[in-house]
Amino acid sequence: MVRLQISCQTAWVRLGLIGRSTEPSVDPRLEVACIFVIMPRIFAGRYTANLEEPFAVFLIGMRINQLWALHKWIPTLLAMTPMLSTLFKNPGKGMLGAHTWVGWREVMVVQYWKSFDALETFARAASEPHLPAWKAFNQRVGADGSVGIWHETYLVGAKQYECVYGNMPRFGLANAGEHVAAVGNRETARLRMGGKSEPAVPSPRNPAE
Repeated sequence: MVRLQISCQTAWVRLGLIGRSTEPSVDPRLEVACIFVIMPRIFAGRYTANLEEPFAVFLIGMRINQLWALHKWIPTLLAMTPMLSTLFKNPGKGMLGAHTWVGWREVMVVQYWKSFDALETFARAASEPHLPAWKAFNQRVGADGSVGIWHETYLVGAKQYECVYGNMPRFGLANAGEHVAAVGNRETARLRMGGKSEPAVPSPRNPAE
């Protein structure tokens, strides 16, 4: 039971569903099992995120253009695992949190960073796993069209964001920063952006209130 609990914490961290865990990773088969079988804690009610400092949002993904080109897209897909593992184990490198999305032909990771400088430093450092993966992709795939890769970066100023999570695990930006109730001066989108407004629709009362 202890090993399963540790596995689930590790798996949920990797999916961006809970905060970072200091426990070591264990049997990956247990991690896969708990992702699909055991739910993380659900916070009933409405919540939002609080980050006092500017931050960067980094979206990175791949698209399988040629399904039969297994030798092209499988290494590309697997290259993300050591990068995320390194970042989760070393929060001082600057990643605040991440969440992975999987579609039919596409995989996308949403990452939150302390700064663009921290992101760029990690991406360019020869000692980090991204640079060799980048070089390997250019050599293996290059411009042959078999696998697509992309990224987008956004710089967000302090208090220049808003978000809300209803009946969700600790998720997204609230997993990267402080997880707080969306009540009072955080109840509406405009209030969370520092303006003034009244709810257009009455909000359900948070159970914790």
